[in-house]
Parts: sequence; structure tokens; C-alpha cells
Amino acid sequence: MKIGLVCPYNIARGGGVQELISDLQAQLKDRGHVVKIITPEPRDGSAIPSQEVIYLGGATDFKSPTHTSLQVSASVDSEVISTMLKSEAFDVLHFHEPWVPVLSRQILSKSTSVNIATFHAKVPETLMSRTLARVVTPYLKSVLKYIDQFTAVSESAAEYVGSLCSEPITIIPNGVDLSRYRVSGSPHLKRSTKTILYIGRLERRKGLKYLLSAYQLLTQSADNLSLIIAGAGPDREKLEILCEDLKLPNVNFLGYISEEEKLQLLAESDVFCSPAVYGESFGIVLLEAMACGLVTVAGNNSGYTDVLQETGALSIVNPHDTAEFARRLSLLLNDAQLRRLWKDWAGGYVKRFDMPLVAEQYVALYQEALKKHHS
Repeated sequence: MKIGLVCPYNIARGGGVQELISDLQAQLKDRGHVVKIITPEPRDGSAIPSQEVIYLGGATDFKSPTHTSLQVSASVDSEVISTMLKSEAFDVLHFHEPWVPVLSRQILSKSTSVNIATFHAKVPETLMSRTLARVVTPYLKSVLKYIDQFTAVSESAAEYVGSLCSEPITIIPNGVDLSRYRVSGSPHLKRSTKTILYIGRLERRKGLKYLLSAYQLLTQSADNLSLIIAGAGPDREKLEILCEDLKLPNVNFLGYISEEEKLQLLAESDVFCSPAVYGESFGIVLLEAMACGLVTVAGNNSGYTDVLQETGALSIVNPHDTAEFARRLSLLLNDAQLRRLWKDWAGGYVKRFDMPLVAEQYVALYQEALKKHHS
């Protein structure tokens, strides 16, 4: 098959959707398919020329329903799209987050390929998001009519689009390439202090101010703790000021980190914590921590509870409850028996999210959709 993976975001900038698309491309190529990513060209000139990436139009700043700042596609000349589609002759076009303006809709309106859609985002249940939904919904409805097969990464991600269409939505989870993480986690790599690690955007919905408050409680009864915060975002200065106000010891803001640095940090730390309070539809970073054998504590948003099932429910905590949050961190940092139980569970559970298995589910979906398209 010849497959186009449509990414509405700047593919050169890190993010769960971008990582999934890049990993899926690699898996599909390994199976002999011809795969190209279609994406807007970055504004900063960071686009890397590649025969496997098609840049259409430029990227512009956009704030998502989850209040994440993104670079997404601006309008593209329709003739450029028509020429590209005729030249490439894709069998399947796989649109990720097709509700994001405007590249996906422009391509969909001209596509004669099988059109697959995957929805990643969980629209938060807030007044602001409901107001935004009233704006987005008419646009999304105009997109849905072009789609042959609907998928979502979780039940949470399927909820919004499911309210707008009567078509079945296939749940295909996000995945990680477990082979990338198996070299991590050697005991001798652990730090001298008990280390809590956060990796992600520094923005309001990620709940970092609650993690800092819980960390303050922990440090009142233990002096061998450290907290590492890796990632960039608009709230970094606010969070650094909060650390000063709370007089927190051993907190290190690293800023943006490379993939290699991420793997090293996952190997060295004792607990991974992602206290996001809303807007998560899945949580690839939780899978990455699990794949490294790193015990995890996570916020009780619906996307994370979709992922952390079974014994993993031990990881779920309400970030607003500072005392309970601190107790859960302390328990999973220090209780050796509970840590072994958690790691034994995670080692088996995470295998169902191995990227080759996820890719096989998409291949089966493509083949089924192609049969229907040609029948």
C-alpha cells in the first residue's frame, strides 16, 4: 500500500501525536509499505528535506481546546494539494486530529483515497471548552462526511467525535517501541537521592503546581529527595517562582531534552509523576515510563485512567488533594514490596502497547477499508 500520514502539527516539534506518527511510519515501512508524512512546514526553518515528508503550506500558532500552544497548518493553495494528490496516488490517507484547521479538511475535500481518521485529544469538560466546541463542532461536522473509517486512541478521545456521528469508532491505542526502552533501568544508574521525574509541557493543565505542593510536604519529613522537571512551556517562570516561594530544595528545571536524555532520566529516576488535571486522552509518556520499569504516579484525568487499569489504578491520584498526593508519592517511592508488585504488573501490561502490535491493528484497518472502498 501507499499511505499518507497527515499530521496537522509541526512534525519537527515534539508531542505525542507527532511521535506516534513517526513511529507508525517506521513500522509500516518495515512491512514493505510506502509511507509519507504530510505536514505543515515549520515557521522557524527547521524543516529537514526528506523524500518521506511532504510539506504543505506553513505553520501558524494555535491554542488547542486543552490550552496547549501548537503550530498547525495555515491555508494551502488548492492547486498545490490537487497536484500533490495526483502525483502521489495514495491508497490510504490517514488523518490524525482531522478537526484541527485547516490542512486535513483541504486534503479531504479533494481526496479520492480511502480516508482514515484518528482522534487523539480529549476535549475538557469546562465552560471554555464547551464554548469552543460550539465553534469547532460545525467545522468538524463538515470534515466527518469525507471520512471512511473512524478510530480513536481511547474511549476518552472517542467521546466527542462519537457524539457527532453514528459511525462505529475503532479504539486503537497509542503505542511505544518497547525495544527502545529495554536498555534502560539498570539499578546502578539510580541517583543517590530518591528522584521524582516529570517530563512534558510546562503549562496549566499539566498540574505541576500541585506536584510542587506535594513535594513540599514530602521534603518536610525526608531530606534525600530530588525533583527533576524536564520540558518547556509558557509556565516555566511561574513554576520557578513558586519553587522559590515554597523554598523547595533540590528542584531542577532542565528545559527541553533530547530523546537520549529522556531515556537516561527514565533509567535514573525512582518515580515518574505526571499530575495532569485535564485534557489527556491517553498518555504515551506513562507507557514510556512503564517500559523502563519506572513506577508511576498520575493525575486522575480520564485519559490516564483509561491507560492505568488493573494494578495500575494504584498510580491514580487526585492532584488537588495535596496530602493524599504526597502520601501516594511517598508510598511508591519507599515501599519496596509495593514497588515490586507494580513493576511486575507493568512489565506484562505494557506489552499490549508495543508499537508493532499497534501498527498491525492499523494495517488490518487499512485493508478492511480498502476492500469496502473497492467493492
